[in-house]
Amino acid sequence: MSDTSTGGMRRGAAVMASGTAASRALGFLRATALATAIGGTGQAVDAFAVANKLPNILYMLLIGGVLNAILVPQVVRAYKRNAGQEYVDRLLTFGFAVLLGITLALTLAAPLLVDLYSDFQDPAQTQLAVTFAFWCIPQLFFYGAYGLLGQVLNARGSFGPYMWAPVVNNVVSIVGFILFIVLFQGVKRNGVVQADDLSSGQAAFLALSATLGVVAQAAVLVPALRRAGVHYRPRWGVRGSGLGTAGKVATWTLAGLSVGQLGYIVVSNVASAAPDSAAGAAPGSVAGNNAYDMAFLIFMLPHSLVTVSLATAMFTRLSAHAHDNDTDGVRSNLSNSLRIVGVFTVFATAAIAVLALPLCRVLLFTAASQSAEAIAPIALAMIVGLPAFGVWSLYQRVFYAYEDARSMLPIQIVMAAVVALGSLASETFLPATHWVVGIGLAMSLSYVVGMLYAQVLLRRRVGSLDGSRVLRMYTRAGVAALASAAVGLAVLWLLAQVLSGRFVASVIECAVVGTVMALVYVGVLRGLRVRELDSLLGPILRKLPGRRG
Repeated sequence: MSDTSTGGMRRGAAVMASGTAASRALGFLRATALATAIGGTGQAVDAFAVANKLPNILYMLLIGGVLNAILVPQVVRAYKRNAGQEYVDRLLTFGFAVLLGITLALTLAAPLLVDLYSDFQDPAQTQLAVTFAFWCIPQLFFYGAYGLLGQVLNARGSFGPYMWAPVVNNVVSIVGFILFIVLFQGVKRNGVVQADDLSSGQAAFLALSATLGVVAQAAVLVPALRRAGVHYRPRWGVRGSGLGTAGKVATWTLAGLSVGQLGYIVVSNVASAAPDSAAGAAPGSVAGNNAYDMAFLIFMLPHSLVTVSLATAMFTRLSAHAHDNDTDGVRSNLSNSLRIVGVFTVFATAAIAVLALPLCRVLLFTAASQSAEAIAPIALAMIVGLPAFGVWSLYQRVFYAYEDARSMLPIQIVMAAVVALGSLASETFLPATHWVVGIGLAMSLSYVVGMLYAQVLLRRRVGSLDGSRVLRMYTRAGVAALASAAVGLAVLWLLAQVLSGRFVASVIECAVVGTVMALVYVGVLRGLRVRELDSLLGPILRKLPGRRG
């Protein structure tokens, strides 16, 4: 890969990472606002977690993965032809129409979907989840519109708006949640909100706040399209547009995502049943669906900041290499991305493992104290799979670049089986208080299995994956992370001896321990001459005063 193309990819990743960082920071504030409104654990917030997750699941299942698999490669090629804009117009028109029909049908099916994805023991909690779902499922249309418009922008080389749009979503949702807190004070009992504490009007207000955020997220991309030179006009008819070939890729992608959802259905049902299955446990002390979501939010933070940003910037170029049968370009692009991502994910794993409990206490400072203690072990169980998840995500982009979603299907079947069997094993052999922790461990194991399986298939396709070079970097990063974690644990113990106050102490612990661990990690990497560190930090350092690119 040339220095120019590598630099362009890193600049694109840096732009997206900045948007993602802002969005994730606001995402934590959104989670805190939600916890302030209806708690971090408990019946009400678990019902909301199931309902608000439904449009995300449906988007990923019906639209999201298909877009990743087919839209960027197809649009990149379309804009090389004279009729490129007409192709995009037809694709968008068709997509919007399909989205609208699916959204209407699934909104009407809200009770069936809630029943499929939950196993609540209290009928009042089920009814509350259905009420939430009627207001949340329409998000599907706007998530789909955001995905369609955003992928067109990415194919045009405009990465920033797509990654910054979720910031608007979070801001709108936070404002709505704050208004809920102001208007409906006093719904909590000892920091926990039960299903019968909320009226249907209060439930609608809360869910609509989340839905309006998604509407805004899609709407802000419209002016960005015009700035990128995309002037959409509705055009009907897809015959002869090339969508037949794309449809084959979409079919295999949908099959793989459907398999993954079978695993998640098991996860969601086990998590929803956990709180009421823990005999004698105090309300809010047992992790359920929202605890899973909170832990996953922590898990996804480092992945979103670097892996997703870099992979998205990489994908357009990777698709071009695959289209031109440039195997060397594919390998070079992948190797570079694996090593840069690894530098970050290995450290993030160590840092979050050490700081899981303080992070949860900061995130849930307004919720009942037992919520953080319930969520921290889940975050720890999930985070150990972060490096493997990063590698698996990059491998997926290679399959998509070759428009080969079919080869991923057996991988996704095995991964879903690991998650489902691990979740059922947790329910069978662990106390209910640890069911969701077991789910987190099963997820981590599935990422390792998926990574190894995908690596075998990719080696058959493109030959060497520069494995020895990548492995050396991960080994050195692992050594640095262990040193960083050892120092971090020592500093955390010392601070615990002198600090008091749950929230303030946790903020100080996160700031001090996180900084110390980062300095130790960087220092050891420098000593081990890990050059990928400069590739990761370069775009950030060049923005500092006195530094020039």
